[in-house]
Amino acid sequence: MGILLLLRGGRIVSATELASRFEVSIRTIYRDIEVLSGLGVPVGADMGRAGGFRLREGYFLPPITLGPEEATSLLLGLILMRRLRVMPFPAEADFAERKLLAALPAETRTALDRASRFIGFETVPPDLLHPELGDPKMGLGPPPSVESVVVGAFLRALLSRARVTLAYHSPHRDKEAPREVEPLGIVWDRDRWYLVGRPAEGEGNRMWRADRVIEIHPGRSMPPLKGDFDVRTILERRWLRKPMERWKAETPAKIAMSHEQADRLKRDWYYGMTDFAETEDGRVVMTYGEFWVEAATALVRWLGPGAELLEPLEWRAALAGELEVLLAAHRRDRPS
Repeated sequence: MGILLLLRGGRIVSATELASRFEVSIRTIYRDIEVLSGLGVPVGADMGRAGGFRLREGYFLPPITLGPEEATSLLLGLILMRRLRVMPFPAEADFAERKLLAALPAETRTALDRASRFIGFETVPPDLLHPELGDPKMGLGPPPSVESVVVGAFLRALLSRARVTLAYHSPHRDKEAPREVEPLGIVWDRDRWYLVGRPAEGEGNRMWRADRVIEIHPGRSMPPLKGDFDVRTILERRWLRKPMERWKAETPAKIAMSHEQADRLKRDWYYGMTDFAETEDGRVVMTYGEFWVEAATALVRWLGPGAELLEPLEWRAALAGELEVLLAAHRRDRPS
Protein backbone atom coordinates (compact mmCIF):
# COMPACT_ATOMS: atom_id res chain seq x y z
CA MET A 1 0.00 0.00 0.00
CA GLY A 2 2.85 2.37 0.80
CA ILE A 3 4.40 1.73 -2.63
CA LEU A 4 1.05 2.39 -4.30
CA LEU A 5 0.61 5.68 -2.47
CA LEU A 6 4.07 6.83 -3.56
CA LEU A 7 3.56 5.81 -7.16
CA ARG A 8 0.21 7.60 -7.31
CA GLY A 9 2.12 10.89 -7.30
CA GLY A 10 2.73 10.37 -11.03
CA ARG A 11 6.52 10.57 -11.01
CA ILE A 12 8.99 7.76 -11.65
CA VAL A 13 10.34 6.27 -8.41
CA SER A 14 13.50 4.15 -8.47
CA ALA A 15 13.89 0.85 -6.67
CA THR A 16 16.72 2.39 -4.65
CA GLU A 17 14.45 5.21 -3.44
CA LEU A 18 11.69 2.77 -2.51
CA ALA A 19 14.14 0.53 -0.65
CA SER A 20 15.47 3.51 1.30
CA ARG A 21 11.96 4.80 2.04
CA PHE A 22 10.73 1.51 3.49
CA GLU A 23 14.09 0.37 4.90
CA VAL A 24 14.17 -2.92 2.98
CA SER A 25 16.44 -4.42 0.36
CA ILE A 26 16.12 -3.65 -3.36
CA ARG A 27 15.39 -7.35 -3.91
CA THR A 28 12.37 -7.04 -1.56
CA ILE A 29 11.12 -4.06 -3.59
CA TYR A 30 11.29 -6.09 -6.82
CA ARG A 31 9.35 -8.91 -5.16
CA ASP A 32 6.69 -6.43 -3.95
CA ILE A 33 6.37 -4.99 -7.46
CA GLU A 34 5.83 -8.53 -8.79
CA VAL A 35 3.09 -9.09 -6.20
CA LEU A 36 1.36 -5.84 -7.19
CA SER A 37 1.55 -6.76 -10.87
CA GLY A 38 0.11 -10.19 -10.07
CA LEU A 39 -2.83 -8.50 -8.35
CA GLY A 40 -3.58 -6.54 -11.52
CA VAL A 41 -1.99 -3.23 -10.55
CA PRO A 42 -0.55 -1.71 -13.78
CA VAL A 43 2.99 -0.91 -12.58
CA GLY A 44 5.25 0.14 -15.44
CA ALA A 45 9.06 -0.03 -15.39
CA ASP A 46 11.29 2.51 -17.16
CA MET A 47 14.84 1.39 -17.85
CA GLY A 48 18.02 3.47 -17.74
CA ARG A 49 19.83 5.68 -15.24
CA ALA A 50 16.72 7.80 -14.62
CA GLY A 51 14.43 4.77 -14.68
CA GLY A 52 12.18 3.33 -12.05
CA PHE A 53 8.57 2.39 -11.47
CA ARG A 54 5.38 4.29 -12.17
CA LEU A 55 1.64 3.66 -12.28
CA ARG A 56 0.11 3.71 -15.72
CA GLU A 57 -2.59 6.34 -16.25
CA GLY A 58 -6.16 5.44 -15.44
CA TYR A 59 -5.50 3.28 -12.39
CA PHE A 60 -7.97 3.89 -9.58
CA LEU A 61 -6.86 3.16 -6.02
CA PRO A 62 -9.78 1.66 -4.08
CA PRO A 63 -10.79 3.01 -0.66
CA ILE A 64 -8.40 2.18 2.16
CA THR A 65 -8.88 1.59 5.87
CA LEU A 66 -7.32 4.14 8.16
CA GLY A 67 -5.73 3.28 11.48
CA PRO A 68 -6.65 5.26 14.63
CA GLU A 69 -3.55 7.49 14.45
CA GLU A 70 -4.02 8.13 10.71
CA ALA A 71 -7.67 9.08 11.25
CA THR A 72 -6.73 11.25 14.22
CA SER A 73 -4.23 13.16 12.06
CA LEU A 74 -6.92 13.95 9.49
CA LEU A 75 -9.45 14.98 12.10
CA LEU A 76 -6.89 17.21 13.82
CA GLY A 77 -6.44 18.97 10.50
CA LEU A 78 -10.19 19.57 10.26
CA ILE A 79 -10.35 20.87 13.83
CA LEU A 80 -7.47 23.25 13.14
CA MET A 81 -9.09 24.50 9.94
CA ARG A 82 -12.26 25.38 11.85
CA ARG A 83 -10.23 27.71 14.07
CA LEU A 84 -9.20 29.78 11.06
CA ARG A 85 -11.11 32.98 10.41
CA VAL A 86 -11.97 31.67 6.93
CA MET A 87 -12.28 27.96 6.16
CA PRO A 88 -12.36 26.79 2.52
CA PHE A 89 -15.19 24.37 1.68
CA PRO A 90 -16.84 24.42 5.16
CA ALA A 91 -19.85 22.30 4.15
CA GLU A 92 -17.67 19.76 2.33
CA ALA A 93 -15.38 19.54 5.38
CA ASP A 94 -18.38 18.65 7.58
CA PHE A 95 -19.40 15.87 5.19
CA ALA A 96 -15.81 14.62 4.99
CA GLU A 97 -15.63 14.38 8.77
CA ARG A 98 -18.91 12.45 8.93
CA LYS A 99 -17.73 10.02 6.24
CA LEU A 100 -14.41 9.55 8.00
CA LEU A 101 -16.05 8.84 11.34
CA ALA A 102 -18.62 6.51 9.77
CA ALA A 103 -15.87 4.37 8.20
CA LEU A 104 -14.03 3.80 11.48
CA PRO A 105 -14.54 1.04 14.05
CA ALA A 106 -17.03 1.95 16.76
CA GLU A 107 -14.39 2.22 19.51
CA THR A 108 -12.17 4.53 17.45
CA ARG A 109 -15.18 6.55 16.27
CA THR A 110 -16.34 7.16 19.86
CA ALA A 111 -12.90 8.41 20.88
CA LEU A 112 -12.47 10.68 17.87
CA ASP A 113 -16.01 12.03 18.13
CA ARG A 114 -14.93 13.65 21.40
CA ALA A 115 -11.68 14.99 19.92
CA SER A 116 -12.90 18.59 19.63
CA ARG A 117 -13.61 18.58 23.38
CA PHE A 118 -10.10 17.65 24.50
CA ILE A 119 -7.91 19.05 21.70
CA GLY A 120 -7.81 22.83 21.37
CA PHE A 121 -6.24 25.31 18.98
CA GLU A 122 -6.10 29.00 19.86
CA THR A 123 -7.18 31.51 17.23
CA VAL A 124 -4.64 34.01 15.89
CA PRO A 125 -4.62 37.05 18.23
CA PRO A 126 -5.05 40.60 16.90
CA ASP A 127 -1.94 42.28 15.55
CA LEU A 128 -1.61 45.46 17.60
CA LEU A 129 1.29 46.88 15.57
CA HIS A 130 -0.49 46.43 12.23
CA PRO A 131 -4.18 47.14 12.88
CA GLU A 132 -6.82 46.80 10.21
CA LEU A 133 -7.71 50.46 9.70
CA GLY A 134 -10.27 49.63 7.05
CA ASP A 135 -11.29 51.31 3.84
CA PRO A 136 -14.11 53.91 3.64
CA LYS A 137 -15.39 52.22 0.48
CA MET A 138 -15.18 48.62 1.72
CA GLY A 139 -15.19 48.77 5.51
CA LEU A 140 -13.22 45.94 7.04
CA GLY A 141 -13.94 43.59 4.16
CA PRO A 142 -16.52 40.89 3.48
CA PRO A 143 -17.74 38.45 6.15
CA PRO A 144 -15.81 35.15 6.44
CA SER A 145 -18.57 33.25 4.63
CA VAL A 146 -18.11 35.40 1.50
CA GLU A 147 -14.34 35.13 1.66
CA SER A 148 -14.67 31.36 2.00
CA VAL A 149 -16.46 31.29 -1.38
CA VAL A 150 -13.60 33.25 -2.96
CA VAL A 151 -10.95 30.90 -1.56
CA GLY A 152 -12.97 27.85 -2.55
CA ALA A 153 -13.45 29.06 -6.14
CA PHE A 154 -9.73 29.76 -6.46
CA LEU A 155 -8.81 26.34 -5.05
CA ARG A 156 -11.20 24.56 -7.43
CA ALA A 157 -9.59 26.32 -10.39
CA LEU A 158 -6.13 25.56 -9.02
CA LEU A 159 -6.85 21.85 -8.67
CA SER A 160 -8.49 21.60 -12.10
CA ARG A 161 -5.79 23.66 -13.84
CA ALA A 162 -8.36 26.23 -14.96
CA ARG A 163 -8.18 29.99 -14.99
CA VAL A 164 -10.34 32.50 -13.14
CA THR A 165 -11.41 36.07 -13.75
CA LEU A 166 -11.21 38.21 -10.63
CA ALA A 167 -11.85 41.84 -9.70
CA TYR A 168 -9.82 43.30 -6.85
CA HIS A 169 -9.84 46.41 -4.72
CA SER A 170 -7.21 47.48 -2.18
CA PRO A 171 -7.69 50.46 0.15
CA HIS A 172 -4.31 51.73 -1.07
CA ARG A 173 -5.22 52.16 -4.74
CA ASP A 174 -8.13 52.38 -7.18
CA LYS A 175 -10.28 49.38 -7.99
CA GLU A 176 -8.66 47.13 -10.58
CA ALA A 177 -10.51 46.06 -13.71
CA PRO A 178 -11.38 42.33 -13.87
CA ARG A 179 -8.49 40.28 -15.19
CA GLU A 180 -7.92 36.67 -16.14
CA VAL A 181 -5.50 34.83 -13.87
CA GLU A 182 -3.85 31.43 -13.86
CA PRO A 183 -3.98 30.15 -10.24
CA LEU A 184 -0.56 29.03 -9.00
CA GLY A 185 -0.95 28.58 -5.25
CA ILE A 186 -2.51 29.77 -2.02
CA VAL A 187 -0.86 30.96 1.21
CA TRP A 188 -2.30 31.32 4.72
CA ASP A 189 -0.50 33.90 6.85
CA ARG A 190 -1.61 35.52 10.10
CA ASP A 191 -5.25 34.48 9.65
CA ARG A 192 -5.45 35.74 6.06
CA TRP A 193 -5.60 33.85 2.78
CA TYR A 194 -3.47 35.11 -0.13
CA LEU A 195 -4.09 33.96 -3.70
CA VAL A 196 -1.02 33.48 -5.88
CA GLY A 197 -1.49 33.69 -9.63
CA ARG A 198 -0.12 34.78 -12.97
CA PRO A 199 -2.16 37.35 -14.93
CA ALA A 200 -2.80 36.48 -18.57
CA GLU A 201 -1.19 39.80 -19.53
CA GLY A 202 2.16 38.27 -18.62
CA GLU A 203 3.30 40.77 -15.97
CA GLY A 204 4.75 38.11 -13.66
CA ASN A 205 3.37 36.36 -10.60
CA ARG A 206 1.14 38.35 -8.22
CA MET A 207 -0.65 37.92 -4.93
CA TRP A 208 -4.16 39.04 -4.00
CA ARG A 209 -5.56 39.11 -0.47
CA ALA A 210 -8.70 36.99 -0.60
CA ASP A 211 -10.87 39.32 1.49
CA ARG A 212 -10.24 42.11 -1.04
CA VAL A 213 -11.40 40.12 -4.06
CA ILE A 214 -14.73 41.65 -5.10
CA GLU A 215 -15.69 39.09 -7.73
CA ILE A 216 -14.34 35.76 -8.95
CA HIS A 217 -15.63 33.69 -11.84
CA PRO A 218 -14.39 30.75 -13.90
CA GLY A 219 -12.22 32.06 -16.72
CA ARG A 220 -12.09 31.11 -20.38
CA SER A 221 -10.88 27.64 -21.24
CA MET A 222 -7.25 28.17 -22.18
CA PRO A 223 -4.10 26.08 -22.00
CA PRO A 224 -2.11 26.71 -18.82
CA LEU A 225 0.81 29.09 -19.01
CA LYS A 226 4.26 27.54 -19.14
CA GLY A 227 6.56 27.34 -16.14
CA ASP A 228 6.59 25.50 -12.84
CA PHE A 229 5.70 27.10 -9.52
CA ASP A 230 6.47 25.91 -6.00
CA VAL A 231 4.75 27.82 -3.18
CA ARG A 232 7.63 26.93 -0.84
CA THR A 233 9.81 29.47 -2.67
CA ILE A 234 7.73 32.37 -1.28
CA LEU A 235 7.18 31.12 2.28
CA GLU A 236 8.93 32.56 5.35
CA ARG A 237 7.22 35.77 4.13
CA ARG A 238 9.55 36.11 1.18
CA TRP A 239 6.37 36.97 -0.72
CA LEU A 240 6.31 40.27 1.19
CA ARG A 241 9.57 41.64 -0.22
CA LYS A 242 8.28 42.70 -3.63
CA PRO A 243 5.13 44.55 -2.44
CA MET A 244 7.08 46.21 0.37
CA GLU A 245 9.58 47.54 -2.15
CA ARG A 246 6.66 48.94 -4.18
CA TRP A 247 5.03 50.54 -1.12
CA LYS A 248 8.35 52.08 -0.07
CA ALA A 249 8.68 53.70 -3.50
CA GLU A 250 5.07 54.97 -3.48
CA THR A 251 4.75 56.29 0.10
CA PRO A 252 8.13 56.29 1.85
CA ALA A 253 8.42 56.84 5.60
CA LYS A 254 11.55 57.05 7.74
CA ILE A 255 11.95 56.52 11.47
CA ALA A 256 15.24 56.97 13.37
CA MET A 257 15.79 54.85 16.46
CA SER A 258 18.38 53.31 18.74
CA HIS A 259 20.13 50.02 17.98
CA GLU A 260 18.08 48.30 20.71
CA GLN A 261 14.81 49.51 19.21
CA ALA A 262 15.95 48.44 15.72
CA ASP A 263 16.81 44.96 17.01
CA ARG A 264 13.32 44.72 18.48
CA LEU A 265 11.65 45.70 15.19
CA LYS A 266 13.82 43.34 13.14
CA ARG A 267 12.11 40.45 14.97
CA ASP A 268 8.70 41.67 13.80
CA TRP A 269 7.07 39.70 10.96
CA TYR A 270 6.48 42.88 8.94
CA TYR A 271 9.04 45.54 9.85
CA GLY A 272 11.79 42.92 9.85
CA MET A 273 11.39 42.66 6.06
CA THR A 274 12.26 46.30 5.36
CA ASP A 275 15.49 48.37 5.28
CA PHE A 276 17.60 49.42 8.26
CA ALA A 277 20.66 51.68 7.82
CA GLU A 278 23.08 53.10 10.38
CA THR A 279 23.67 56.87 10.45
CA GLU A 280 26.68 58.97 11.39
CA ASP A 281 25.11 59.98 14.70
CA GLY A 282 24.95 56.33 15.82
CA ARG A 283 21.26 55.80 15.25
CA VAL A 284 19.49 53.41 12.88
CA VAL A 285 16.98 54.63 10.26
CA MET A 286 14.22 52.33 9.09
CA THR A 287 12.78 53.17 5.64
CA TYR A 288 9.49 51.53 4.68
CA GLY A 289 6.20 52.18 2.93
CA GLU A 290 3.37 53.62 5.05
CA PHE A 291 -0.06 54.77 3.89
CA TRP A 292 -1.54 55.97 7.19
CA VAL A 293 -0.22 58.63 9.51
CA GLU A 294 -2.01 56.94 12.42
CA ALA A 295 0.04 53.77 11.98
CA ALA A 296 3.35 55.67 11.80
CA THR A 297 2.72 57.81 14.89
CA ALA A 298 1.49 54.76 16.85
CA LEU A 299 4.72 52.93 15.98
CA VAL A 300 6.91 55.82 17.19
CA ARG A 301 4.94 56.04 20.44
CA TRP A 302 5.31 52.29 20.90
CA LEU A 303 9.08 52.48 20.36
CA GLY A 304 9.32 55.24 22.97
CA PRO A 305 12.19 57.64 23.80
CA GLY A 306 14.96 57.49 21.23
CA ALA A 307 12.62 57.13 18.25
CA GLU A 308 12.03 60.03 15.83
CA LEU A 309 9.73 60.27 12.81
CA LEU A 310 11.86 61.82 10.06
CA GLU A 311 9.60 61.54 7.02
CA PRO A 312 7.04 62.46 5.81
CA LEU A 313 7.71 65.89 7.27
CA GLU A 314 4.00 66.79 7.38
CA TRP A 315 3.35 63.85 9.74
CA ARG A 316 5.71 65.21 12.39
CA ALA A 317 3.17 67.85 13.44
CA ALA A 318 0.51 65.19 14.04
CA LEU A 319 2.93 63.17 16.17
CA ALA A 320 3.99 66.26 18.12
CA GLY A 321 0.36 67.04 18.92
CA GLU A 322 -0.23 63.49 20.23
CA LEU A 323 2.91 63.65 22.39
CA GLU A 324 1.90 67.03 23.84
CA VAL A 325 -1.40 65.53 24.97
CA LEU A 326 0.47 62.62 26.59
CA LEU A 327 2.94 65.01 28.21
CA ALA A 328 0.19 67.20 29.66
CA ALA A 329 -1.56 64.15 31.09
CA HIS A 330 1.62 62.88 32.76
CA ARG A 331 2.59 66.25 34.19
CA ARG A 332 -0.54 66.36 36.27
CA ASP A 333 -0.33 65.08 39.82
CA ARG A 334 -1.26 61.43 40.26
CA PRO A 335 -4.75 60.95 41.61
CA SER A 336 -4.85 59.76 45.19
